[in-house]
Amino acid sequence: MVRSNLSGKETQALEALEPRIAEVSRLQTALEELKKSAVTDCRPPAEMAVKMEATGVTKANGDILTISLLGILAGFFIGLGAMFCTLVTTDIDIGFGLSKLLGGVVFCLGLILVVVAGAELFTGNALMVGSQFSGKIKLTQLFQNWGIVYFTNLIGSLLLVLVVFYSNFWGLNAYKVGANALLIANAKVSLAFWPAFARGILCNALVCLAVWLCFGARTTVDKIFAILFPITAFVACGFEHSVANMYFIPMGIAIAGQSEVLNAAGVAASQVANLNASGLIGNLIPVTLGNIVGGSFVGSMYWLIYLRKERAAEAVAARPWMTNVFRKLRLQPQQAGYLDAETKALISVLAKARDDNAFLAKLADNPNQTLKGYNLTPEAKAALESGDIRWLESRVGVLDEPLRTWLTSRLAQEKW
Repeated sequence: MVRSNLSGKETQALEALEPRIAEVSRLQTALEELKKSAVTDCRPPAEMAVKMEATGVTKANGDILTISLLGILAGFFIGLGAMFCTLVTTDIDIGFGLSKLLGGVVFCLGLILVVVAGAELFTGNALMVGSQFSGKIKLTQLFQNWGIVYFTNLIGSLLLVLVVFYSNFWGLNAYKVGANALLIANAKVSLAFWPAFARGILCNALVCLAVWLCFGARTTVDKIFAILFPITAFVACGFEHSVANMYFIPMGIAIAGQSEVLNAAGVAASQVANLNASGLIGNLIPVTLGNIVGGSFVGSMYWLIYLRKERAAEAVAARPWMTNVFRKLRLQPQQAGYLDAETKALISVLAKARDDNAFLAKLADNPNQTLKGYNLTPEAKAALESGDIRWLESRVGVLDEPLRTWLTSRLAQEKW
């Protein structure tokens, strides 16, 4: 009706604009959909457990050089937090509790750098037990990662000790900073085995809870606040962190022979006689064992809470002896290593899609026809057709990255 009143040129101009108008309309619709789908809230714990598991798999399969370099960085970063804590708590007179609180707050620098900047920290990697329980990584991979990261954390810490020593940092405030570092280290090497072990458990339970909370974070600010309170708590309470002690104790050893530091601390050389390699090892053994227990406890509990049912079949497939364990946990037979027909069919489809490009193309173009020969329920077919990764992974475990990418892209293109 409107066009009939327009001249020929005006009609042509309107027709030329129509594709642009349609494109603007399409973009506006896409923007509205994006706003609806944008999520700013933290991930729920069930998703955090899946991310913990996937992160463990990535760590276990990383190349040795990358892991080693990241391990050196983590030791260096945690040492920076320990150095900062030593400075801030020197000659402080605000009361016992508040001084411990302030020391804990500034020590958070170390884990913030590890998590946000990226590094491999031995204590945080205790959460990899979740991936091992699911059968996603081998026990040898877990121990290899722990061994490499622990050793390289030590290298990074010792590198920082070397630089800090020659910077004469310990001479600040008339050697009182050095005196504080000396007394901190001496207190650590004077701990008996069982108190050090128990403090190691409590420490890494809090450290791994901080890392666990970071799995739910979506922004850098989220991660910083997730780290703040658990790490402050472990430092303020005087719990023992093996990687932090790789800085604290060697730093004490390095300055134990400085007469100015001894005078500022008000101690004789005989009173710090335990500050040596033997004292370092004597502390690290119980603390490290305690850290493993505390961190593994956190990872194990969240795996049992959120992943045990979905991952039971895979866990038993990797370790048949666990069949009886899962039966005692009252899981269904198909969850304890006996895959039902539908799960077997899903695994077959996904495995073929991963390895056979022709099958993958058919699945993308005509999923209904391609899936006819498989014993799948309508719900399973719908999940495959829609690219519902979460539903698929709840049945067969975490998918390979190529398959996840392919499913995501198909869903985004709305070809299914």
